[in-house]
Amino acid sequence: MTPAVFAHGTLRLYLLSLLSETSMHGYELMQALDERFGGTYKPSAGTIYPRLAKLEDEGLVTKLKDGRRAIYAITEAGRSELQARRSELDAIEVDVTDSVRRLADEVRSSVSEAMRSLRADLASAAREAQSEGQRFTSEAKGSRSSSRELLQDAELAIAEFRQQLRADLREAGALDYETVKQLKARLKEVRAEVRAQLKATGT
Repeated sequence: MTPAVFAHGTLRLYLLSLLSETSMHGYELMQALDERFGGTYKPSAGTIYPRLAKLEDEGLVTKLKDGRRAIYAITEAGRSELQARRSELDAIEVDVTDSVRRLADEVRSSVSEAMRSLRADLASAAREAQSEGQRFTSEAKGSRSSSRELLQDAELAIAEFRQQLRADLREAGALDYETVKQLKARLKEVRAEVRAQLKATGT
């Protein structure tokens, strides 16, 4: 990403500018660049340390030990270099501002595209859920409708049986006790069989 942000050799000058403000560890320099670019540019150690080593070789920065880490500080030669190239540094600041704006636009565009894709996925999922819900509702309605129809058929069959049996009894004229007793027993058996069938089918 460095070529897209800094022109050749300008990152070294920008590091000098940062070190002119305060001495820093290499990791602190990476954080400072990250902050200056609003998180859109995060240089790696492989980008920063070779340039710091080059600046040290040229006598523009010095490296001091701080435990197991090194602190980089600008030298007088480094300040003179920075002063001599002040106009170039001002141009770098303008380029950095443009780079930050460009990178921010790219990030914003990527986020917008991701959000559009997410909204499309959510809309598709909602349509599928709605379609599934409608299918389930339709099936449930169909099931309820079928149950009502079967109940009506059963009630109609009972009514027809009752009507036909009444006609048979009236046609017979006189009834005896055993006939009525047998009729009640058979009706009770039929009812028990129907109840057992209803429990078996879970209706």
